[in-house]
Amino acid sequence: MHSICFQATGVPRSNYIFDSCSPALAISKPINLRFCGLRKEAFGFSGLTHSSSGRVRFSSRGHSKKVSASAESNGSPPKSFDYDLIIIGAGVGGHGAALHAVEKGLKTAIIEGDVVGGTCVNRGCVPSKALLAVSGKMRELQSEHHMKALGLQVSAAGYDRQGVADHANNLASKIRSNLTNSMKALGVDILTGVGTIVGPQKVKYGKVGFPDNIVTAKNIIIATGSVPFVPKGIEVDGKTVITSDHALKLESVPDWIAIVGSGYIGLEFSDVYTALGSEVTFIEALDQLMPGFDPEIGKLAQRVLINPRKIDYHTGVFATKITPAKDGKPVIIELIDAKTKEPKDTLEVYAALIATGRAPFTNGLGLENVNVVTQRGFVPVDERMRVIDTNGNLVPHLYCIGDANGKMMLAHAASAQGISVVEQVTGRDHVLNHLSIPAACFTHPEISMVGLTEPQAREKAQKEGFEVGVAKTSFKANTKALAENEGEGLAKLIYRPDNGEILGVHIFGLHAADLIHEASNAIALGTRIQDIKFAVHAHPTLSEVLDELFKSAKVKAAALSHGPVSEPVAV
Repeated sequence: MHSICFQATGVPRSNYIFDSCSPALAISKPINLRFCGLRKEAFGFSGLTHSSSGRVRFSSRGHSKKVSASAESNGSPPKSFDYDLIIIGAGVGGHGAALHAVEKGLKTAIIEGDVVGGTCVNRGCVPSKALLAVSGKMRELQSEHHMKALGLQVSAAGYDRQGVADHANNLASKIRSNLTNSMKALGVDILTGVGTIVGPQKVKYGKVGFPDNIVTAKNIIIATGSVPFVPKGIEVDGKTVITSDHALKLESVPDWIAIVGSGYIGLEFSDVYTALGSEVTFIEALDQLMPGFDPEIGKLAQRVLINPRKIDYHTGVFATKITPAKDGKPVIIELIDAKTKEPKDTLEVYAALIATGRAPFTNGLGLENVNVVTQRGFVPVDERMRVIDTNGNLVPHLYCIGDANGKMMLAHAASAQGISVVEQVTGRDHVLNHLSIPAACFTHPEISMVGLTEPQAREKAQKEGFEVGVAKTSFKANTKALAENEGEGLAKLIYRPDNGEILGVHIFGLHAADLIHEASNAIALGTRIQDIKFAVHAHPTLSEVLDELFKSAKVKAAALSHGPVSEPVAV
């Protein structure tokens, strides 16, 4: 969720799903999103915890948990170490942690059992962006009205399927190579094999059929990511019933494809398939499409991204059985009512894409050797990504980041968590504020968000006793958007009028994924609306959408004296 991006590598470690589909749901439950946070080195340059009830709790900045001694029972820690830091998993999260560790002077190794880059680079956000780049160009060329408005005349647009697939594969190969080279150049040891924790500060790794190697480290980070989740009753053949892993290879463009799930993976692939000529049918378990988005943004996005295109949908239904096409028969999908569980319909389509979420990749990690039990496959951690054992105590020197801990299933969140851990092990306490982490869906137009949705903000306000303000601006009032003939879009600000705190920002429109960072950085730095209003934006640029948004907010006079902003939620 994923833009499509994760940190998974190798074979599945878990059969549990992390069932949300939007970063906007990070406040009420963890999410399965999928967006890439590659650092500049990847391109060849040489830089809310959830209670058992599922609700956010405010974390103190003190160290509240005891460090467990239970790990000692599984063997004594080594007296000397091979490395300062070992990272299990070389996806975006592991890569970000490794580079920051080297910057901090740590002798670092990263263990990878599949290929460097994890799911994000190889089977996620990187190749999906290549496909979406093609779909964006195709949409532009196919829109006679758009071209005519710009005074352009274009003959019928076409595409070469294999050429499009090669573009995605070549991009993934390039980024994978750059990630590998960047780590090697900085002195990170890349150890090949499946990593398993064998005791305190000890890891074994190796390939099947070869002897295992044992290495030790002062600190260990688990960064094994996630894999596609396939519900029971669905038979994946990799040809006519596929996951995102298969879809990114673009081995075919079916005339009619059903997409199970209307979260970020499903939305992005609907953009690709419809641009390339497919008809799409969404199958969504909840009562509305795009359930994780801010409702107002979701409603507008449906009007633009779904209704005018060759897309129909079934909501409030489960796909209980999907049978691949064979013997001349189509793919058969059996639907039941999500509430009553009564049979609802049977669909016959050419192909089906399963976009129902991600499962943590944690089986076989050897967590039992340090007295840790996963929760629905996720490794339990505190707000500092420190692993928690079965007694509720901290396992010494063991951390888990990214999709494997389930806090926020975004590639760039994993990288940020890894950097936070490195800060801690080098002597600087650090707690990451997940409410400041943005997310985006790379449809055409794009959708982006950071912080709370309006319903989440109002729920929080009711509990804590403050008012909620909402401001909006339209892309139709932006000169640059109009020059591009792309005036369809909305930016929405959710804030506290009493002190100017930014609670959330949601954008639907041209380059929304790029525009969101001004808002996310403001939340991260605690910048208030009354201060950011004075920021200067170049004219004419799309950034003025945010400029007008902040200027339109009505902050009370008392807040202008710089009253306190509430403590950020550390998750």
